[in-house]
Amino acid sequence: MKKRALITGITGQDGSYLAELLLEKGYEVFGMTRRASAPNLGRIQHLLDRIELRPADLLDQLSLIRVLADVRPVEVYNLAAMSFVPASWDQPMLTGEFNAQGVTRMLEAVRHVDPTVRLYQASSSEMYGKVREVPQTELTPFYPRSPYGVSKVFAHYITVNYRESYNLFAVSGILFNHESPRRGLEFVTRKVTDGVARIKAGLSDTLALGNLDAQRDWGFAGDYVEAMWLMLQQDEADDYVIATGRTHSVGQLVEVAFAHAGLDWRKYVKIDPAFLRPAEVDLLIGDASKAHQKLGWTPTVDFEGLIRMMVDADLARHATL
Repeated sequence: MKKRALITGITGQDGSYLAELLLEKGYEVFGMTRRASAPNLGRIQHLLDRIELRPADLLDQLSLIRVLADVRPVEVYNLAAMSFVPASWDQPMLTGEFNAQGVTRMLEAVRHVDPTVRLYQASSSEMYGKVREVPQTELTPFYPRSPYGVSKVFAHYITVNYRESYNLFAVSGILFNHESPRRGLEFVTRKVTDGVARIKAGLSDTLALGNLDAQRDWGFAGDYVEAMWLMLQQDEADDYVIATGRTHSVGQLVEVAFAHAGLDWRKYVKIDPAFLRPAEVDLLIGDASKAHQKLGWTPTVDFEGLIRMMVDADLARHATL
């Protein structure tokens, strides 16, 4: 029989790439979706005839128990979250309910329905926040600088706690920023590449941004979902940093994106204080040595290639609008 996997957050960037990867590997793929009057299926529209969707919600413990009992997966990938960091200041309580208590509910559901299920939890480099060391490893202390980061620290440690307390095969991937043409328009990488395409198409003449000096370790989401899968194929459950080990500033992101479209960014980019965070995370760069050595994982798309890929996709999209 085919292996069954359940993906929460399947309609998101990572969920869509992970679904493609698991289908290629011969899995039966089930996606967990929240009930909504207008479902957001754009990223998985091309997969709907090959996957099955099930209604459930991280805020509802009983729905998680029911979906696990119904699907009977061997692997669960918990990717669902309130994932936009700036919005976590506007909705800190809801962020905690989804990102922290939601993870606890999923772990409890696994424990009660089938403790042999292997669970992947999506941790985040935002947990490091005001970094204690550079680069960051699995042992670097956390110092989150947003409600989002705080909620992810809780989720990370509750996953460790359930692994050690109940002997669950539960792992956390501490993923650094990973982007793609499927990234939401509110995220800075996509905001820039879409802004470049809009300017090139004559639909806009400015792009408003915040802190151009903030530095991130950006990789390709398609590479990072492979690391998720590899973590659940190991003999022992463990946590891993997934990153490129290279850092770039928002300013460099802007330069690469505008140059690829043949534009001078200085003519179009405006700094807007409204986009500055209450507490900024200035520098994130991950050391994925453990993942290289134990998982055999390495990224295949570099920063420049990633940004050019995203600009090309946005240029093509605006050309057809």
